[in-house]
Amino acid sequence: MKVLESISSFTGKYFAFLVLGVAVISFFFPTAFLAFGGYITIMLGIVMFGMGLTLSAKDFKLVLTKPLPVLIGIVAQFTVMPLTALGIAYLLQLPPELAAGLVLLGSVPGGTASNVMVYLAKGNVPLSITMTSVSTLLAPFFTPVILYFLAGQWMPVNMSSMFMSIVQVILVPVALGIIVRKLAPNLIDRSVSVVPLISVAAIILIVGAVVAGNQEKIATAGLIIFLAVFLHNTAGLVLGYYAGKVCGLSLSDQRAISIEVGMQNSGLGVALATAHLGPLAAIPSAFGAVWHNISGPIIASYWARRPIPNESKQQVSIEKKHA
Repeated sequence: MKVLESISSFTGKYFAFLVLGVAVISFFFPTAFLAFGGYITIMLGIVMFGMGLTLSAKDFKLVLTKPLPVLIGIVAQFTVMPLTALGIAYLLQLPPELAAGLVLLGSVPGGTASNVMVYLAKGNVPLSITMTSVSTLLAPFFTPVILYFLAGQWMPVNMSSMFMSIVQVILVPVALGIIVRKLAPNLIDRSVSVVPLISVAAIILIVGAVVAGNQEKIATAGLIIFLAVFLHNTAGLVLGYYAGKVCGLSLSDQRAISIEVGMQNSGLGVALATAHLGPLAAIPSAFGAVWHNISGPIIASYWARRPIPNESKQQVSIEKKHA
């Protein structure tokens, strides 16, 4: 178990480099990853089951005790990212399938890796975890509707079918994870440190499968897709930060919302695009899985070197302001 924990710690620390490395390898040697293309949904389900194993009732406590930061973050999550994706798709004049795929990336909930980034950035970790959890639970309702209205101009979107896909891929595995943790808490507490290893392996294989399956298309349109994902992620980080700032939240809340809004559940984007929009539409999410885990550590490292002064006094002042 200690060996697995060490490997899990290593993969979590160097996740961005591992994803980038596999993306490059799968591009030049696609046959090694093509076999995994049919298991993307299953692998994402495994990732979400792992997320469920780490959740408990306290992760939703902020919704009741301090709902304002959560509400601001969730609203920003499901407005800033899809609308920004729409604007970038028009700005860069992306082909229909890529445009729809970028909007889909902007319509999925926050990714689980964001919690670690918020911790490293000295942000509000409980807020980050709550935002990830709540946005994940809301995804079956918001993601299909947003995609239908914003991306339906490029491709047909079946809302009911996508709703069921998200329920099967996210809600059921997460619910099962929560139930297993409830039934066997001691066992899960002893083995939960290995969960990141499984999640990282699954996401790496998902990215490898998508890149391998779209090698030729990436070769011709890779630069424009990367530019679109880069602009989208940057806009999310910046606008998420200022959404908290404009609403008078603390610096730690601003950092949490920034990273939560900017980092998406790229694995879900890949799975939904592959199942409902087509393989080309999965490329923005595949690129997002790589870039988000590079930009996240960069901004986390930047903020980690800038401690938040008098955070407790500032927080008391803000809470009185909103009381």
